[in-house]
Amino acid sequence: MEVMRIETQTITHLQEWLGKTETLQDTVTAAPVKALSATLDRPDPAPSRGTFLPELWHWLYFLPCALQSEIGSDGHPKRGGFLPPVPLPRRMWAGSRIQWLAPLSVGDEIERVSKIESVTHKAGRTGDLIFVLVKHKISNQDGLALIEEHDIVYRDAPGPDDKPVAPTPAPTNAKWTKTIAPDDVLLFRYSALTFNGHRIHYDRKYVTEVEGYPGLIVHGPLIATLLVDLVRQSIPGCTLKSFEFRAIRPTFDINVFKVSAKPDLEKDSSGKTISIWAEDHEGWLTMQATAVLA
Repeated sequence: MEVMRIETQTITHLQEWLGKTETLQDTVTAAPVKALSATLDRPDPAPSRGTFLPELWHWLYFLPCALQSEIGSDGHPKRGGFLPPVPLPRRMWAGSRIQWLAPLSVGDEIERVSKIESVTHKAGRTGDLIFVLVKHKISNQDGLALIEEHDIVYRDAPGPDDKPVAPTPAPTNAKWTKTIAPDDVLLFRYSALTFNGHRIHYDRKYVTEVEGYPGLIVHGPLIATLLVDLVRQSIPGCTLKSFEFRAIRPTFDINVFKVSAKPDLEKDSSGKTISIWAEDHEGWLTMQATAVLA
């Protein structure tokens, strides 16, 4: 039976955020690039002005800088501001769709214009889901460089009688595979690089006792970055035209996981469309993605 926990007037209020925009400026500095290379265990040359910014590494910039007094009990900034104040406790990065129109490089002066494209509500058997779609447009001194659609989902904490969604087996026909050991140092370093204070990624007592998870949760954007990095390692010199990913189920730091990829020749005989996925230690699909090479 479907249950409705958010009142209609609340949904109406949240939809007042439709069309809301935010504009931020930043500079592509070298230090975060060097630090993420080290975090991903990549022996890259030291970045300098003009060094190409790898795909998805734009997430190192335009970081949220809420005052300490504005941080909520979960480590996220308190609700409100640019994003609508959704009254549900769990917030997750559900996926993104990104198009690269021009490269970004170290030294670029960049601007991000963000817009709330939609706020939608679904009532499922375990309660409410609120989906917020944000479109980001990032430009440098030469013009528009990338467009990203960012899916955010808010949901209630599961009840004691809620049954987990049945898992999906991961594909078994990978051409390239890498095993990742997601220890708490890796998660801490990525949280620090993205200035992400969400406690589910570093506070084991909080994530197990308050959120009820078995371990620290590996960041969805980190997994997506590892997927793209696998493609970069497997096809040296490649650049991406587009990338999209969808989070399927959480990944925890208590076990290793795998990232895998293969050219999707059924979809694109040229080999430029790459199917990519992540799976947990039991072989269940945790993230599904597609990259199209330039």
